[in-house]
Amino acid sequence: MARMNFTVLGATGFIGAHQVQALQEQGHAVFAPARGDAALFTQPLGHVLYCVGLTADFRERPYETVDAHVGLLRDVLARADFGSLLYLSSTRVYAGAGTAREESTLLVDPQAADSLYNLSKLLGESLCFATGRPVIRVVRLSNVVGDDPHSPNFLASIVRDAVHKGRVQLMTQPSSAKDYVTVADVVALLPRIAQVGKARLYNVASGQNTRHSQLLDQVKAATGCRVDIAPYAPLSTFAPIAIDRIQREFDFNPSPIGEAVERLIARVKENEAGHAAH
Repeated sequence: MARMNFTVLGATGFIGAHQVQALQEQGHAVFAPARGDAALFTQPLGHVLYCVGLTADFRERPYETVDAHVGLLRDVLARADFGSLLYLSSTRVYAGAGTAREESTLLVDPQAADSLYNLSKLLGESLCFATGRPVIRVVRLSNVVGDDPHSPNFLASIVRDAVHKGRVQLMTQPSSAKDYVTVADVVALLPRIAQVGKARLYNVASGQNTRHSQLLDQVKAATGCRVDIAPYAPLSTFAPIAIDRIQREFDFNPSPIGEAVERLIARVKENEAGHAAH
């Protein structure tokens, strides 16, 4: 395999850190600049993977959210020297849409409390498309499952509560469902899309929804935790995310989510045991 040059922006984040590790293990040269590093605009960057973003705390940090999703991207597109750029957006932008295909028409209400995240991601996408450069592509990424015991994501927080407290309080109905994709699948696919993707926009997901009740059954079996449902918990469901584009171009076959959940539970238990030992 030929050695390539990559730049990972957002390398300290969950996906970025895993991406750097995967690329280095494959023998690629990886530049992972810190925030404000002037070298970003003074040297060739190779293939840029734009993993900068805020997720769980975007409501409390609206200005930082826009800077992360749009501000730095604007500067990189306008000033940086790169061979390709892949911008990580989110399948959250399909909220309210009847279908979750790359060509779906999207609905966004700027007055809704959670819309800043989607609007800023969509503005980032629009900036990428406005360049007219075919080497600039966008990925809409589903809910990523990894083995980081400190992740703020929904699933990791449930597992931590199950292990640390012996109790999980679910804020949505157990029949609620989301699409989950493993971090291993993600970091294997992103560099390929960046280098040879034929389209400008791709969904990266498992292509099937997993109910909260399925995840909770697995967590309960492994931890013996109690599960409480919040009063008046709403039902939260999303249209299945179409992945035929990545299946067709990259022969993508998503890994089982259950195995990833097992690894996450094991890591959280190891982390808890380490804290107890000290």
